[in-house]
Amino acid sequence: MKTEVRRLRKVEPRAPVLVEGLPGMAFVGRLAVGYLVEALKAEKIAELYSPHFPYYIIVDAEGRIRLPKGEFYYWRNPDDGPDLVMLVGDSQAQTNEGQYEVASCVLDFARELGVRTIITVGGYRSFEDRSRVICASTSRKLLVKAIEAGAVISPEGSPIVGIAGLLLGLTSFTEMEALCLLGETRGHLPDPRAAKNVLRVLSKLLGIEVDLAGLDKSIKEAARIEEMISRIDISGLLEGGPAEGPGYIV
Repeated sequence: MKTEVRRLRKVEPRAPVLVEGLPGMAFVGRLAVGYLVEALKAEKIAELYSPHFPYYIIVDAEGRIRLPKGEFYYWRNPDDGPDLVMLVGDSQAQTNEGQYEVASCVLDFARELGVRTIITVGGYRSFEDRSRVICASTSRKLLVKAIEAGAVISPEGSPIVGIAGLLLGLTSFTEMEALCLLGETRGHLPDPRAAKNVLRVLSKLLGIEVDLAGLDKSIKEAARIEEMISRIDISGLLEGGPAEGPGYIV
């Protein structure tokens, strides 16, 4: 098996933009782009398979199995703006070689569809305000548009790890341009709040209207879980256990 895209439906997009959101830090990219796919009622047009994805199968509610995969969705813009091709999936590649191979395969497919602009989405670890969206780009013009949409420029020297960064780097070997949008997050739990922050910027950047209220319930639940975790008293564990009772958790 090799990394490949299997087309399910032929489409002819108009000036399409590819938006990537594979799982990464706090699942920000996966949550954001997955929500966009559902909100826009996009249709699946292709699947991406790779031997560099994790070595397990996924079992559905009826006991059927499938390999981990990426999925490409297409949305035809009813207005004058660009059509969207959105990439979501189960996982990123698990090796350095695999990351390059999968990213290159995505770029080849994007080129076939006529994509000239790629936007990658991910998380940016931060323990401060956690409301910003960090951006970096191969194009000054794209960077200015992102800033006008509410993003801030990435600090100098900050690496962008995984496919969200590699797609940007590899576009230098193509005629395409690319932008990365990273939502600030603590990074230890799935973060729908960071995903919503990114979608605010992304929707403004693309000139499309997306109702983001559907994320509010997930944001409240994530905040509740985070509050519960913050109240856990681990002082006894750090000091070797409480004075009475076992010094371990069953």
